[in-house]
Amino acid sequence: MDALSNLMTLDIGGGRTLGDVLTLDFLAQMVGSVLAAILLLFAAFIIGGWVRRKIVQVALAREELDDTLFTFFGNLARYAVLVLALVVVMNTFGVQTTSLVAAIGAAGLAIGLALQGTLSNLAAGVMIILFRPIKLGDFVSVSGVSGTVKDISLNTTELATVDNVQVIVPNAQVWGSVITNYSVYDTRRAEWIFGVSYGANLATAEKVIRDTILSDPRALKDPAPFCQVNNLGDSSVDFLVRVWCKSSDKFSFEADMKRQVKEALDAAGIDIPFPTQTLIQVSE
Repeated sequence: MDALSNLMTLDIGGGRTLGDVLTLDFLAQMVGSVLAAILLLFAAFIIGGWVRRKIVQVALAREELDDTLFTFFGNLARYAVLVLALVVVMNTFGVQTTSLVAAIGAAGLAIGLALQGTLSNLAAGVMIILFRPIKLGDFVSVSGVSGTVKDISLNTTELATVDNVQVIVPNAQVWGSVITNYSVYDTRRAEWIFGVSYGANLATAEKVIRDTILSDPRALKDPAPFCQVNNLGDSSVDFLVRVWCKSSDKFSFEADMKRQVKEALDAAGIDIPFPTQTLIQVSE
């Protein structure tokens, strides 16, 4: 009891003792403040989760919006609500949050400089998801790599090459380089060069080439096909042929027509010459 009495009479400055401070009113005020802080943090947790769900639901309700990006924004909004509530609680207990915010800002700057590459990938990922220069399933060429887009996250883009090899490209390199997207448009132009001998009937050769290609159902009539002599080579007369087709048919269409046109020219008796050279020997 003597020790407790001595503690209660301890001078804490300003002519006040510890007993003067630890009154029932003071204790009730402290308990009330603690309960209010707990309720505020709990409410902030509930409100933050509600805000996050509402933001995510916006993306789920519209197919043109990306779920990953809005999930990221939802998490940011949730943490912002929690941080705001924490600052209010600290102010309630007399904590000087100005210096704390400045310290957090300085720490954030240091972390940002240390993670500059990661943050640039994150920013590029947000831009890719927001503006959609590429999307899942597109066949693209980016940063020197060609492949099908399998996944787009906030940090990296995953491609699968034509031989099914996984390639992970940092988003900063995707956004900062030229992107060639072969899947955006429904149609593409197939192109061939067929050479015939100088002795061949050019009108007949053109008709054989044109009829063979245009008889294929993959060949589109609009835009109009193009088939004309384009070059007089060293050993052949070259026809340039351009025909539009569906983007998904381009590679198989070009490959199939090379064989079929060759067989059709053979059947018509039109030679496809080998490269030749004429040697003239002059005697003394």
